[in-house]
Amino acid sequence: MRVLITYVSAGAGHRRVAEAVHSYLKDNRQDLSLELVDLLPFANPFFRFCYNNGYPFLVHYVSWLWGFFFWMTEFKLTRWFSRELARMVNYFSCRKFIRYLEDENFDFIISTHFLNSELASNLKLKNKIKSKLVTVITDFGVHPFWIAKGTDIYIAASKAAKDKLLTMGVKESKIKDSGIPFGSNFMRNQNRAALASKLGIKADMFTVLLMTGSFGLGPLEEIARDVSTVAQVLVVCANNRALFSRLQKENLNNVKVFGFIHNAEELMAVSDIIITKPGGSSIAELINMELFPIFISAIPGQEKENIRILATCCAIGYAPENIKQINQLIVDLKNNPEKLQGLKNNIMAAAKPFACRELASVIC
Repeated sequence: MRVLITYVSAGAGHRRVAEAVHSYLKDNRQDLSLELVDLLPFANPFFRFCYNNGYPFLVHYVSWLWGFFFWMTEFKLTRWFSRELARMVNYFSCRKFIRYLEDENFDFIISTHFLNSELASNLKLKNKIKSKLVTVITDFGVHPFWIAKGTDIYIAASKAAKDKLLTMGVKESKIKDSGIPFGSNFMRNQNRAALASKLGIKADMFTVLLMTGSFGLGPLEEIARDVSTVAQVLVVCANNRALFSRLQKENLNNVKVFGFIHNAEELMAVSDIIITKPGGSSIAELINMELFPIFISAIPGQEKENIRILATCCAIGYAPENIKQINQLIVDLKNNPEKLQGLKNNIMAAAKPFACRELASVIC
């Protein structure tokens, strides 16, 4: 049985989810022939440029404009127009990917991005491919763009996401609220002392991980400087080389600086709290690591919706208004370990540890 796992590489979240699914199926389903494919190399150069550069520019410099686009594509009175316009642009920009789907005609397509799902769905509805389409929604909210009529199964992050899909007209038989897939390395049962020694940090000190995704967005320098007075801070600058250079030169006490990393699970395992952006895949990972999140620099739209849903349904995650509030919260939780444990219990209740396994069960 031939299975395509496809994503869009703009931002790291969709890719990480796709890689987690691919890794699990490779290790546990030897009956499958797998392909892991990024859509963007198939797109025309201008479309690829917009995805690779437009999105980071918007969320970094004019997030209000991104929020407006998100609202316009979600609001019922403008949704039909924006959706049809997007369909037309996507079709003409991604014809090479469409031909690839037609030529290969996989038995299953697992998509972790709404664009890939839309293109595959349109081909299914026109009877140009026979593939079964599984759409993995990589946020805790559900934007209308995720809905594609040719989808056979939707993988939802939670019951709240499932309920949202139901209100949008998706049949219950097509929804599996098994959670956002994550890598098997994100397991809490790791030796903190050994990892701390490996990373060159103090194992017995209250530790805060500061990590905001591949762009290194947000006031990380100011937060690190403030929080380092009350806790050990691990700062992941990712692709933000200017931030990495500044923090290296400043050489703050109780601060360990990292660039782009491939061992996020190790940093999580030695931390008590994480300060991060509320991206869907990041939330799935930190929940499974039982790591209490403080959310900052939320993108208007999907990330603010993630915060709202988590606060409403799971009672986890805080979004302080300023750095002073962040510091006060950290001091409070550091001095009240029983309170922090109670919050972690809420996190454990929201965990979906078998997300990959349950997704694999639909491929038969």
